[in-house]
Amino acid sequence: MRNQRNNNSSFVTLLIMALIVGGALYVYFSATFERNKPVITLQNNNGYWNLKKPLQIKIEDDSAIKAYTVVMQNGAGNTTLVNEQLLIPKKSLLLNIKPPRGAYAMKDKEITITVQAKDVSKWNFLKGNDAVKEYKLFIDKKRPQVNIIENSYKISRGGSALVIFQAQDDNLKDLYIESGKKHFLAEPFYKEGYYIALLAWPVQNNSFRATIIATDEAGNVTRTYVPLYLKNRQYRVSKITLSDKFLKGKIANLAEDFEETQGVEDPLEQFKIINEDVRAKNNGLIHKYTSVVPQEMISSFRIRRMYPLKNGAVVARFGDHRKYYYHGKFISEAYHLGLDLASHAMAPVKTQNGGKVVFADYNGIYGNSPIISHGLGLYTVYGHCSSLNVAAGDEVAPNTVVAKSGKTGYAMGDHLHFGVLVQGVEVRPQEWMDKKWIKLNISDIIKHAKKIINGQ
Repeated sequence: MRNQRNNNSSFVTLLIMALIVGGALYVYFSATFERNKPVITLQNNNGYWNLKKPLQIKIEDDSAIKAYTVVMQNGAGNTTLVNEQLLIPKKSLLLNIKPPRGAYAMKDKEITITVQAKDVSKWNFLKGNDAVKEYKLFIDKKRPQVNIIENSYKISRGGSALVIFQAQDDNLKDLYIESGKKHFLAEPFYKEGYYIALLAWPVQNNSFRATIIATDEAGNVTRTYVPLYLKNRQYRVSKITLSDKFLKGKIANLAEDFEETQGVEDPLEQFKIINEDVRAKNNGLIHKYTSVVPQEMISSFRIRRMYPLKNGAVVARFGDHRKYYYHGKFISEAYHLGLDLASHAMAPVKTQNGGKVVFADYNGIYGNSPIISHGLGLYTVYGHCSSLNVAAGDEVAPNTVVAKSGKTGYAMGDHLHFGVLVQGVEVRPQEWMDKKWIKLNISDIIKHAKKIINGQ
């Protein structure tokens, strides 16, 4: 009898222990009792607030958020910006917290934002999990100051211009010149707070506008228009008829060299691929190398008149809009973005300005093509060369023979494709070959700007 009673007692004890262990395991593993605190994140903020744009605060929780509070603390005390009990708890919230009314008149240089969030978990004796996060923010309501010191009087379609300006802000973050989808970078110039930049009007665009954009850490933005007179220069449109001889000769030979045309048998399709896809790829390489702008401070920028091929005759002009037809049907089109010069076969190609060779290799339709950086985002390209006398990384002095003319790539005869680029945008080489243009638009602008900066 006693043994039976003992057995019953042991069974009850084991049952109770099992229930306790089971309950503990249920509490430990059940989502209802999850133990992770809500995660609070201040989005897109680096410690500054301009009291204009709302603060974005993200709150996430594994169970769900049932309440949150956002409080601002400044010299005047605490201000509750938002306090909400959610009727329907959510696992994720993105809050746009606006400053309180009258906050823009605050004199405080620093405030504290405190965010508190509570979830629906039954953990912590049914109280749930609490999270509190504090953010110290510097108040910056002042926009950057931008003053144009000097700039070129005008810019032509397909041409270049120079601007020198002052930009000041204690927390300056981004600074560039916006023109359509293109952002031109500025280089520090002469004294602290001053900048210089070359601009370019792409020949493919019918309009142009340049605006200096200065943004600080708090998101304050200043936009200053660069007052340039616009000369909408017209360029020739050429209608070119493709011959079978050309397609089965030059194009067929080129098609063997490009991976894009492998397996393509139709001569017209080969031409279209070379003229569009291969050209875009090769131009992309040029744009990649010529879009780099140094960020070291410079005090001067001396550039000499360019003429890379002695006694070279112009055989094709910059900006020519070429439209190709076959038996009267339109096939393809392209802009000629350089100046073609020809003299005698394998003529020496000289750079009148020193610089650094950033590329010297074969580049598809342009053949052997050295690219030289002359500073301030100005580059020169020499295409179709028969041989190269320089290598990438070389520093070249003025009047250095960098290559010899040729007919490599997409060239029908020995000549030089001479290209000039400003921050990855092809511009009229004729301007940079004109001593008077360089003086009026580059040298004089820099000279006058220095006098203004020096207070003369």
